[in-house]
Amino acid sequence: MENEIKALLKKRNAILLAHNYQPPEIQDIADLCGDSLELSRKAAQTNADVIVFCGVHFMAETASILSPEKTVLLPRRDAGCPMADMVTPDALSYKIKELSSSKKTIPVVTYVNSSAAVKALSTICCTSANVVKVVNSLDENEILMVPDRNLALYTASQTEKTIHFWQGYCPYHDLLTADCVRMVKEEHPDAIFMAHPECRMEVLKLADVVTSTSGMLAYASKSSHNSFIVGTEVGLLYPLKKANPEKQFYAASISMECRDMKKITLEDILKSLETMSPQVKVPEDIRKPALSAVKQMLSL
Repeated sequence: MENEIKALLKKRNAILLAHNYQPPEIQDIADLCGDSLELSRKAAQTNADVIVFCGVHFMAETASILSPEKTVLLPRRDAGCPMADMVTPDALSYKIKELSSSKKTIPVVTYVNSSAAVKALSTICCTSANVVKVVNSLDENEILMVPDRNLALYTASQTEKTIHFWQGYCPYHDLLTADCVRMVKEEHPDAIFMAHPECRMEVLKLADVVTSTSGMLAYASKSSHNSFIVGTEVGLLYPLKKANPEKQFYAASISMECRDMKKITLEDILKSLETMSPQVKVPEDIRKPALSAVKQMLSL
């Protein structure tokens, strides 16, 4: 099956992208693995005609935003993101009006883990790695952040600006509690605890390092420490162990497993390449303002 997929990728002049949370067999066959925005940016720089995105729906949308001339395939149409679904364009428009004055519209910082339609209503996008820099780049002292309340609360602790936050969250990162972390730290007292900023503040306060998935991969590789507790979706353990076979990695909680990230199979990828579906295409009236918010971030 892997050989069939590789042959079809070549035939279609396609590139296969896999998010860091994808199952091991998909990461192993992918042309590129990484964070969602990082993958879309790299794919946009290739001469591939087709992008096969093994991730969730908003990631395929981001690829379409950055590469409108390419065909973007999401092997499972039902691979979504519960957090991204917690904010809609209509609800966001209402909130913007509620927080704005007659003289000033409140700026909206939108996490890339959101739909293209929500990005299109935003001032600027951010990632979990650059969120503090993005917020501090704005002239305004009052900001609305969507959709992740945990990321917003973390950002508020790192800046003097007033942050209004949306009541969205990642169900899997939000599962991790301080008590759970303390228990794992007792089991592995010498381990460095790396936490994703989508986790609760009570968890982040216990972390030695707060960073994105790519940040965790970079930190673990450069660190002189030999053991790490990983406070993010359990899929990241595979690339961490693969890149650092001599080091030990422990899940902060085995419950942190995203069902949507595990939906795509090798069979789905093969079928997607055979049928050239399901395709994800962001309409131009949404793509252009969404691209503006993404470019605003990239300009930093």
